[in-house]
Amino acid sequence: MTDWVLRLIDAGGYWGIFFLMILENVFPPIPSELIMGIGGIRVGQGRMAMEWLLLAGTIGTTIGNYFWYLVGHMLGFARLKPLVDRYGRWATLEWRDVEALDRLFGKYGQIVVFVFRFMPAFRTMISLPAGLFRMGHVRFLLWTTGGALIWNVILAYAGYVLGQNFRNIDHYVGPAATACVVGAVLLYLWRLATWRPKG
Repeated sequence: MTDWVLRLIDAGGYWGIFFLMILENVFPPIPSELIMGIGGIRVGQGRMAMEWLLLAGTIGTTIGNYFWYLVGHMLGFARLKPLVDRYGRWATLEWRDVEALDRLFGKYGQIVVFVFRFMPAFRTMISLPAGLFRMGHVRFLLWTTGGALIWNVILAYAGYVLGQNFRNIDHYVGPAATACVVGAVLLYLWRLATWRPKG
């Protein structure tokens, strides 16, 4: 994956970063750590400017997250109830759980979205419930953009400081992301096996 990301960044420059960061948030297995880290390396080599790198990466991240937000928003809270009634067993959810999540997003949605921006695998997934529970468009975009900018600054500057050694991050990020996904799947299977309706 590293070589493919490198080729796309070198061929497309800032547009390559922009496209990859959209893609990373629509298809999470592509790691933002690698994309922005390589961008930081290119800044250190004088081939990119940090401000344009961060602009391209952050706008791409926000658009990718907004895609999943819109999917949730189009599905909507009202349409969710028949799905929960029918398939709630497989989601280990009852309608009262959905209502609790709705209240949570109503009160703390911006904090949830912001904090999840720093969590591998979950940073994209949080956009779907934000849309489902009708978090405001502007509020979602502001908090997503803010979290994404901070995360991208950290990654880009890490690449800038560490230089070519940052390329080795692919050996660590890949297994770490896989471990997060496997952990989430195991947690779901355990919850599925032990879940019983409360009502």
